[in-house]
Parts: sequence; structure tokens; C-alpha cells
Amino acid sequence: MDKLIGITVRTAVDLGVIKSKGIIVDSLHSISRFHNRRPHEVLQEEAKRLRKAVYEIDESMRDKFPSKVAGDNIEDHIAYCRQLISVIESDERFQIYEKVRTASNYLSEIIDDNLEHLQTSVDEDARVGHKTADTEFFGFKTHLAMTEERIITAAVVTSGEKHDGKQLETLVEKSRAAGVEVETVIGDGAYSEKDNIEYAKDNFELISKLHPIIANGARGKEDEFEFNKDAGMFVCKAGHMAVSKTKRHNKQEARKENPRMVYYFDVEKCKRCPMRDGCYKEGSKSKTYSVSITSDIQNEHKAFQETERFKELASNRYMIEAKNGELKNRHGYARAYSTGIQSMRIQGAVVIFFTNLKRIIKLRDEKR
Repeated sequence: MDKLIGITVRTAVDLGVIKSKGIIVDSLHSISRFHNRRPHEVLQEEAKRLRKAVYEIDESMRDKFPSKVAGDNIEDHIAYCRQLISVIESDERFQIYEKVRTASNYLSEIIDDNLEHLQTSVDEDARVGHKTADTEFFGFKTHLAMTEERIITAAVVTSGEKHDGKQLETLVEKSRAAGVEVETVIGDGAYSEKDNIEYAKDNFELISKLHPIIANGARGKEDEFEFNKDAGMFVCKAGHMAVSKTKRHNKQEARKENPRMVYYFDVEKCKRCPMRDGCYKEGSKSKTYSVSITSDIQNEHKAFQETERFKELASNRYMIEAKNGELKNRHGYARAYSTGIQSMRIQGAVVIFFTNLKRIIKLRDEKR
């Protein structure tokens, strides 16, 4: 990916079509080719749908069906589904009901014809990411840097739950390595965390508006919890998003310290989480995570974002959203073609390479 992008960027520089001295950063999500349900969960769901269709006709069938299977052994669930179908097919009454017949045939088809597909229907590298507090996706993120001429200068592919802001330094360094001068970086509120502001100081101008409640100065687990700027909530390292938040300030204000925003997580998920060690204390009735609301360096950045220069440069951020739409809608980047993050990187490399070449040709023709 880096080599192909680098070739196109150096070509654009040699042709003189890149004149700006800054980049715009953002991310776009690609949905996994497969769903995030494990094979036995698919069988459980379809078997439940078949039983429900039968119960609508004859509730007494509950006593005639085999006992449900516990655990996640796929062979046990396949055996249960075969027994369930056998019981239903042995009763000629149900063959006249289309709903039962359709559900039964579909479950049989999954077991007999699509078992291999079913066993590979989970992309192990894909993760659940959040677009807003209420909407999520299962797949990958591609973090992009682009010049104002709409030429992509760097890209990083991650799983869907990764935080946008953590990729800023990598995008800047890759863009510079490709031959682009970076004096300004424009992005949304995801890039305004404390570490990025410190990195930008004396390095470039960071045009990223502070989120009113994001602050990282006093975080104790900075590498584990990430802020999702679209949802306005923190997400733990397992990908679970906080369900609510509240502000605590009385005691802190009395000591003249910054108030803190406390985020509450679903403790039932924490109890079952495979990453709970060191994060969730067994027996606890709640799980919270808190951050300070303000910091000195963010206050300095807040003053900068009120200037006319900041506002003028920030108005150019829309350009990368249009590029994201082009990649997804015109070139199929809305969905992964295969499984695994490496395949997603290959897909991204090809799409970005083609898109950059197309843009360079257009800019060259306009220059003539």
C-alpha cells in the first residue's frame, strides 16, 4: 500500500499538480464480507425461527422436539438441527404450511449445502466499530491523508474499533516520506486529543476542533479506552461502548481541580468479557471510566480554534468526505471483498492507486 501510494504521490509532485502544503485526515469504514455471528449462533437462530413457526400451529410440539444444545460445538448444533427437521418432516400436517416449509428448507440448505461457508462466515480480523452512539458496523477502518488537490498521500488499515486520532502521527510521517510538505493538518474532533496537540506543536498547525468533553490529560488507561467522537462516548479495549455518562465536579472544584466526566459501562458485558482481567473487578456492581474535562494545552488549542485562520482552514475538511464517498460508492470500498486485514490492505492499495492515477490525469489535463 505504501509503495503504490508513494509512486502516485511522487508522480504528482514531479508533474507539479500538488501545490498545497498540508493534508486533510479522516477515516472511512468498510463492512466485512461476512457477519459477526459464529456458525453455531446462525444455526441457533434459524432453528429458533423454525420452532416458532411450528408453535404457531401446534404448541404441543414443544414436548416432541429434541432437547436444545448448549455450548458452541458446531457438530452438536448440526445434529440437533437434523433431528429437529426430521421430527417436523415426519408430521405431514406441517408440509401444507408455507412458513414452516420455508424455514425447514432454509435450515436444511444451510446444513447440507452451505456448511463450508457457514464455518468461515466470521472474519476474525474484523471488529465492531461505532459510527454513532446508536449505529455500529462490523468490519474495518481505512485512515486516510489527502492533499487539497484530492490526492491520497497515506493510508492505514485497521480493524473497525480503532480510534481515528491514534493514526495521526503515522499519516503525517507517511505523507512526508512520500514527498508531501505538511505544514497544516485538517481533521475533525477525533484528532484533537492531547497527544496529537503536543505532537503538532512546533511541527505543523493542527486544525481539529476540540470536542467539548474530550480531554486526555489525566487518563490512567490511555491505551485501553478510546474516545468515539461520533457517539460522544468512550469505548473499551474489547470494543464495548459506554452506555451513559455524568459529570462530577463538586469535590474537584473545592480543591480547584478540573471536573471529570464519568462514563458507565454495561457491567453484564464486563462480567463475560475475555479482557476483564485488570479492567473489571470481580463482584463489582458497576464499571466506570473517567477523564478530566479540560487541560492546559487544550485550552491553548481552544483559543487557536477561535481565530479566523483556523476557521478558514477548517472549512476545507469537506473535501475528504467527498473522497470517502468516491472510494465507497464508485470503487466498491464500502464492503470488503475477502476476509482478513491483509486482504483489506490489498483491496485498499489497489483502489487508492487507481483513484490517485485517475485524479492525477485529470489535474495534468487541466494544467495543460
